[in-house]
Amino acid sequence: MQPRILITTASYGEGHNAAARAMETAFNEHAPGTALVVDVFALSCPRLNSVIRRTYLAAINGTPRLWKHVYAWMDRPITTRSIGLLWAQSRMLDAIIRRERPVAICSTFPAYAAILQRLARRGRLDVPHFNIVTDSISINSIWWRPGCDGWFVPNEDSAEVMRAAGVDPARIHVTGFPVTPFFRENEGIVTRPALGDGAAPRVLFIINSGTRNAEATALRLLAEEDWDVTCTVGRDEAMRASLTAVANRRRRPASILGWTDQIPRLLMSHHVVVSKAGGATTQEAIAAHCPMIVNQVVPGQEEGNCELLLRHGAGALATTPDATIETLRSAFAERGRGWSSWSRALERLARPDAARAIASYVLAHAGALAEDPIPGIPAAIR
Repeated sequence: MQPRILITTASYGEGHNAAARAMETAFNEHAPGTALVVDVFALSCPRLNSVIRRTYLAAINGTPRLWKHVYAWMDRPITTRSIGLLWAQSRMLDAIIRRERPVAICSTFPAYAAILQRLARRGRLDVPHFNIVTDSISINSIWWRPGCDGWFVPNEDSAEVMRAAGVDPARIHVTGFPVTPFFRENEGIVTRPALGDGAAPRVLFIINSGTRNAEATALRLLAEEDWDVTCTVGRDEAMRASLTAVANRRRRPASILGWTDQIPRLLMSHHVVVSKAGGATTQEAIAAHCPMIVNQVVPGQEEGNCELLLRHGAGALATTPDATIETLRSAFAERGRGWSSWSRALERLARPDAARAIASYVLAHAGALAEDPIPGIPAAIR
């Protein structure tokens, strides 16, 4: 069966791809083969896209102040009017739509809205389009300026920002951020020990490319012999070897991991995660009820992620190794009193079933618009 739902994404920040993968899984739960994920930016201009992606990563990690100005520039209406520059991406997306004939399109990257709006004006698109917003609070207006049939937002705080900007409230749906079904399926199965029972606190440190003070922070964490510590270092083998040597000398064992696909399980089994405020990591920590200590914030899109945690008392900001350790000590003191407060706050924010809720809405909307029953959409949804 041909895919009936097209999901568009781009590799500029892991949050976009993580949301797209979760949505693909959710749609295919209804009927295998229902969804297709495409990155038109990578498909249309692979070499140029690779250069731009490397430049983007270098900017957010190496020159955050410069990136803040770029992010502010993208928030201006002129960027939407400049969509003609994306002619290759537009032509590629048009070809994919002609070939796949989707009944609905979901985008986890904001630039697609303007491309699709242009295709619709030319009579090249006649199916509903939805934006799945992957940022919180500090949401760039490119998410809503071109318009679409609906926006799925991760929390009420973000919905309020969009309503204040003049977006039609009826088209804003507070569903949560689409995360892997692992969080929903393993809730209550993968657990962390209760701190009040004398268990050692479990601290997860996720080191991303460009993380400042990464090794210094890891060494400070490993020096805390009463904590269980796990560090993920990605593909930095030199750091992995260095930290492993230190971990092997600890009284209490520690885990030093390279690249891993077990982040969801680690988040659900640790008490606290220390990480930069990336969209995917922040939202997965919320889904796992794992409070976050934010040790780095990329100006622009990540500022809202950090603000969300602080506004709801679900974590803390600590941008130096010393501040990170002191914040953790405070959270674990008095039988984990501070940590318990963070954890309760996350229970109110977590929506681990968001992907399924979004998929059900989109399928129902597409089915309601169709004159004939759509293959692949269950009768219960139609």
